[in-house]
Amino acid sequence: MHVGSRRSQANSASGNAEKSLAQTARRTRGVTIIDVAKHAGVSPMTVSRVINADAGVRDQTRERVNEAIRELNYKPNMMARSLVTSREIRIGVIYSNPSAAFMSDFLGGVFEEASDRAAQLILLKGKDGKPPTRDAIEGLIASGVGGVVLAPPLGEVPLIRQLLREANLPVAVVGGAARDAISVRIDNRRASYDMTRHLIDLGHRRLGFIIGNPDQSASAERLSGFHAAVREAGTVETQVVQGDFSYASGLVAGEQLLDARTPPTAIFASNDDMAAAVVSVAHRRHLDVPADLTVAGFDDTTAAVTLWPPLTTIRQPVLELAAEALQLLIREMRAGPAPAKGARRSRVLKHVLVERESTAPPAESG
Repeated sequence: MHVGSRRSQANSASGNAEKSLAQTARRTRGVTIIDVAKHAGVSPMTVSRVINADAGVRDQTRERVNEAIRELNYKPNMMARSLVTSREIRIGVIYSNPSAAFMSDFLGGVFEEASDRAAQLILLKGKDGKPPTRDAIEGLIASGVGGVVLAPPLGEVPLIRQLLREANLPVAVVGGAARDAISVRIDNRRASYDMTRHLIDLGHRRLGFIIGNPDQSASAERLSGFHAAVREAGTVETQVVQGDFSYASGLVAGEQLLDARTPPTAIFASNDDMAAAVVSVAHRRHLDVPADLTVAGFDDTTAAVTLWPPLTTIRQPVLELAAEALQLLIREMRAGPAPAKGARRSRVLKHVLVERESTAPPAESG
């Protein structure tokens, strides 16, 4: 194995490969507010403020955003002009998630849909990965929002759900099931099963799995899918360690798995941030990915294609999940009274297994 030569080739090619992948992605789905934000080095909210001629944006930042819009040929919907000024629809968006990549895509989907629907967004973010406080949530309610979108995992926080229920506000939960709210998600168990089967079909018989936040139902569902595929395959050794969906937890979990007496030949992390951390740990140990270690993730955030090698992952259509949730919420808000029980308030979108360059058969099978 010539790790040094392979690594230098990978490093020299990575910049061009990442740029090409990003350009291909834009051509496939069209330029979005997220692309503009990344190109300009600002947040999607800043791009939205520039589009809507918000006076609070610095001239230098405004010029940078406008230049990115021109270079990418971004065509914002003209209704975006109403995003800040419209008073017809005010929607609260509550989020607090350790995965920066996931939240970037989530907010991008919300901003795009809000632009198309002439809705005003009021953002409320928790600090240090924790849910917002009671006072903050009550302040959001008092601001006059007509509905609220909850990013994962906040749809599963009892206090938040209780306060919104008491305020009689329609709610859209992204990423989880909800009996008394709009719900937009994927089948996490099936998606995890599919990825685990893929790794087994490649020939891997020693698998590591990194669980996400233990307080989130998605974590349990993905672990269940992993175990289901392993049981079905029979002779597969597994090592399961706890993470929390953050990059930092992925570093710790990756070290723990690779320190095992018989380390896994493939590691499946419950999201892309943790998978990216595992790749970093492997590189520090002079392990080639995927020749020495296969790594797979979940979500298909932008982190998956900016990583080297590009990550094999489950594509969870985060932008579409967020946009669909906002669309259903606005429809319900405009309809007036709450819909009858059993109305179409739950959507399960399709996932896709995206095979890239971070997975391969184990070395001993070749």
